[in-house]
Amino acid sequence: MLKHVPNTLTIARFILIPFIIISLVQDNYVLTFILLTISGLTDVLDGFIARKFDLITNFGKLVDPLADKSTQIAILTTLALKNIIPIWMIVIIFLKEFAMISGASFLYGKELVVSSRWYGKLATVLFYVAIVSSLAIKYFNISFKFDLYLYYLALIFTIFSLYMYFQAFYKQGYLKKENLKISK
Repeated sequence: MLKHVPNTLTIARFILIPFIIISLVQDNYVLTFILLTISGLTDVLDGFIARKFDLITNFGKLVDPLADKSTQIAILTTLALKNIIPIWMIVIIFLKEFAMISGASFLYGKELVVSSRWYGKLATVLFYVAIVSSLAIKYFNISFKFDLYLYYLALIFTIFSLYMYFQAFYKQGYLKKENLKISK
């Protein structure tokens, strides 16, 4: 029974996304924070259980970061639509995630699963810190918009992480020209 817990927690994060977005759209920043915290705790818990009890699966390696990114992109898009962050930032994030998903799909087709690395996790954490800062600024009606600087920092690290992922897989030979041959 325990073997399905990590993946069930990951699926729960997908289920929480619409509730997080609805609460954010309704300017219920406390509920948004609570739901986002629950989502974050399930992320930590699923990873802990999977590692502690050796329940790491290829499905989990693939879907866990997808749940993170889906949550992050949904919230950031909503914040952009509410004019809390600039739209151009979302465009850059979408392009980066499209490149990552395309690369991960290509490698998954070659039976290689892309695991997250510290630089990708750092970028994600920085975005979540920025999001929580935005919620606090809105809730407490703070005039100094320090959250924008956190978004810039997170964006720098997300671009850095893209570079590092591609560099790591290139060095391992997965993205070298001779390995990218398309079968006819």
